[in-house]
Amino acid sequence: MGLRRDRDARRGLVSSPQAERHAVVTGCSSGIGKAIAERLLADGWTVTGLSRSETSLGPGFRWLRADLSDPASLAETVAGVSPVDALVHAAGFQRTAVLGDLDPEALAGMFTVHVAAASALANIVVPRMPAGGRVLLIGSRTSTGSPGKSQYAATKAALLGMGRTWAQELAPRGITVNVLSPGPTDTPMLDDPGRSATPPKLPALGRLVDPEDVAALAGFLLGPHGKSITGQNYVICGGASL
Repeated sequence: MGLRRDRDARRGLVSSPQAERHAVVTGCSSGIGKAIAERLLADGWTVTGLSRSETSLGPGFRWLRADLSDPASLAETVAGVSPVDALVHAAGFQRTAVLGDLDPEALAGMFTVHVAAASALANIVVPRMPAGGRVLLIGSRTSTGSPGKSQYAATKAALLGMGRTWAQELAPRGITVNVLSPGPTDTPMLDDPGRSATPPKLPALGRLVDPEDVAALAGFLLGPHGKSITGQNYVICGGASL
């Protein structure tokens, strides 16, 4: 049995004991990132949260101040972090404008936080991640295109290509990589003046997506029954894609 368990662990079929699972979650101070961090804590994970705003989420949680707009600084930020079983990149922001009014700085800023920061963090923590590890990137339903959101959509679409490539690279190590792409979600981002040009629309089900629902799906993908799912994009949008 010992030899079989060792073999299964290498293939990612045996998870670490629940108390030992450790996740790094970006954007933990609000919105989807906070909901995911809270869900993981409830599931028995220890969580290291990265954000600009200080956050306290109770036992099992450690907060680190991180500037995700400066990916080069992240190696120092997580230098003392113990090896992780899961990396969740949920930090993000949105700037909207139609073609003709696009701001190059807005595109650069969103690409840095959404894509470059994810790349920098994964490059640091994933090489030390054990078999059975998880990477989860928070994308967006708008990655397939949405009027007024071309720059935001482009950065979120980049996560799909990057995540699917990582999934192929990491499959031999038993590490999964997936993308969660919410539609209009009931978070502070909806009130950000930077996205006032494209106010949110209620999806077909008549209500905004609940961040706790996104977190529940994240918890499944990061948990033991997510071991056979990799390279996928899950859209949770309340019917906005219909």
